[in-house]
Amino acid sequence: MRRALSIVLVCLTNLLVAGAVSGETPRPEAPDPSAMSEKYWERWNDNVQREIDERIERYRKADGELKLSDVKEGSTVKIEQISSDFMFGAHIFNFNQLGSKELNDKYKNVYGTLFNQATIAFYWKTLEPIQGKPRFAEAENDTEEFWNNVAEPKKQPHWRRPAPDPVVAFCESKGLQTTGHTIIWGNRRWQHPDWLPKEPEKVDEMEKLFEKRIRELGERYQDRLSRWDVVNESSVDFKREGGSSYGLMPNDYAFKAYKVADEAFPSSVEFNINDYSVDDRYAAQIADLRARGARIDNVGIQMHLFNPADTLKIADGEPIQTPETQKTRLSAADKTGLPLILSEITITAPNDDERGRAIQAIVARDLYRYWFSWPSMRGIVWWNIVDDCGAPGEPTTSGLFTRQMEPKPSYFALENLILNEWRTKLEVVAEKSDVDVKFRGFKGNYRATYLDKTGVERTEEFSVR
Repeated sequence: MRRALSIVLVCLTNLLVAGAVSGETPRPEAPDPSAMSEKYWERWNDNVQREIDERIERYRKADGELKLSDVKEGSTVKIEQISSDFMFGAHIFNFNQLGSKELNDKYKNVYGTLFNQATIAFYWKTLEPIQGKPRFAEAENDTEEFWNNVAEPKKQPHWRRPAPDPVVAFCESKGLQTTGHTIIWGNRRWQHPDWLPKEPEKVDEMEKLFEKRIRELGERYQDRLSRWDVVNESSVDFKREGGSSYGLMPNDYAFKAYKVADEAFPSSVEFNINDYSVDDRYAAQIADLRARGARIDNVGIQMHLFNPADTLKIADGEPIQTPETQKTRLSAADKTGLPLILSEITITAPNDDERGRAIQAIVARDLYRYWFSWPSMRGIVWWNIVDDCGAPGEPTTSGLFTRQMEPKPSYFALENLILNEWRTKLEVVAEKSDVDVKFRGFKGNYRATYLDKTGVERTEEFSVR
């Protein structure tokens, strides 16, 4: 049978984000591999890279087919992936807080281009500083004008804690997946309002306030957010005798939170559990919660390289965040039988110089490739994307951008992966009017553009899954 098509695979090179955030800054050369030691490259050797590529091919792609009729013979049908099923995200805690409209616009432009997901701050301490008066809606001191004129933004109690309503609306306008972070967490410093009861005899009152908070969030937001971190960092309390390690907390608070959330939110909203500890205790806690009827849809895993010295040790080839440690950690999480999300990651540049930024970019690229290749992984969320915008005590050089929103090598490394290497684009020359093209592409949504017999441009959208 005569072939009706000539198919050419080409790379999708996307320069839109770089131009949007950097004022058409030319794309730099890839980071110099000599920034890393020989020992590092021995750990991330050709065999490891080949295995990663094989898993990506197997687990992140699917067979696609597109059938068209009435195509102009001899014309080119262009098939371009327009979105990815995999979540590439970041928190959006610095919404309108960077000090100028120019910087804020650059920040916002990263969402919906590089990132298709955003984690939105719902920390109770700053969301409801006065009992019964949650600050969901934007007030005067949440506006862009306020932040553009405040002298010392980091000294404001709601720094990195924007009012959620405008952030949710912005994410909806961009078509982003969203995660609410976090509903229940025992941490006094970051989560519990000062007015929350602290006396042991008032634990029942605390439990009622927990339930009230969950129901208020469910009533207000319904299915507007894709998912919620229902419980954060609770494995430290799993089967712990003598009360919570955080101090006063209701008995069995994690299980109770999921049961109330299941009543408060629509079934279409996903529920995450989130923790920094990925070990047998975490897996056992999740198994216990699910066995008793808690609905948990995704397992969140944190990975914070907060200490710049650790990133330098990685470059020197020390056994930190190696392919072997990734396999051990992710295999432990797989014991849950649930999809995994790298829910919070930090990769700090060890020094704010050329080599330090190169190290950050190379480590980010290799880890993202490994995580993307892991079969049960469904998303990766970078934590602080702008330098010097983290919480107190967090490193100042862990961003993908400088404080002035200039893209760093780590940004370009991720952009090249997410919008170039992991996107599929085809061009098909139609030798007859009926076109049937079969291909293997990255999972997601696609758009086909072609000319019909009369020369009119047409588009068709379809999915590969």
